[in-house]
Amino acid sequence: MKMIHPTAQVDPRAKLAEDVSIGPYCVIGPEVEIGPETTVYSHSVIEGHTTIGARNKIGPFASLGGAPQHLAYRDEPTRLIIGDENVLREYVSIHRGTTLDQGETRIGNRCYLMAYSHVGHDCVLEDEVILTNVCHLGGHVRVGFGAVFGGGAFVHQFCRIGELAFVSGMTGVDKDVPPYFRVFGIPAKIAGLNLVGLKRRGISREEIKALSYALKIYLREGTVRDVISELRERFQDLPTISKLIQFLENPSRRGLTRKRG
Repeated sequence: MKMIHPTAQVDPRAKLAEDVSIGPYCVIGPEVEIGPETTVYSHSVIEGHTTIGARNKIGPFASLGGAPQHLAYRDEPTRLIIGDENVLREYVSIHRGTTLDQGETRIGNRCYLMAYSHVGHDCVLEDEVILTNVCHLGGHVRVGFGAVFGGGAFVHQFCRIGELAFVSGMTGVDKDVPPYFRVFGIPAKIAGLNLVGLKRRGISREEIKALSYALKIYLREGTVRDVISELRERFQDLPTISKLIQFLENPSRRGLTRKRG
């Protein structure tokens, strides 16, 4: 059965699964849907067209589904969609999308957003992304599977962060970060491979060796087209190299981070 604290304000039009738990002083809006076994802790506000999946834990004072912080927003019915088994800690804020993009902000499954993290409008986080305390993602940011951000990292609007990339604490990202790479500094510079993340994910020694060589090629002078051509010639069948090539072929408007730290 639902566990709704008597001080919570839950609009009767909200759709809550039978075993949802809503803590003291929470506010749940009329267009909110919350899936089974999800817990919303005290003082959280969930509003707008927001859909939340199963077995999520939403910490105290979280703010989800608020209007995007965008001067062109005119109260259009945009959405926030959150998957399953995510942990959103104290004071996390995630805003809905805008009609200037897909109209949705999306959080995948099993992500961990630590205290005071902010995910701006139209962002997409794939599964198992970690934002450490006080990370801020500007609007339209795309984050690949398993990427990790250290505390106080900031990402400029429209940037892409690749799969299993690592953004060090206090880093300012203003260009795309390729998969498997580690960056640090303001502006962000390439510091090497995310070796810890690669090993934790069970990436083979052969692929790590190939990625290490790929990084050397990437940091040389020359065009990205030349980098892609050489990677294709040397490493045709490795999944990680294929994903790296695909990322390099589709940069955002911000371009690629290529400076060495």
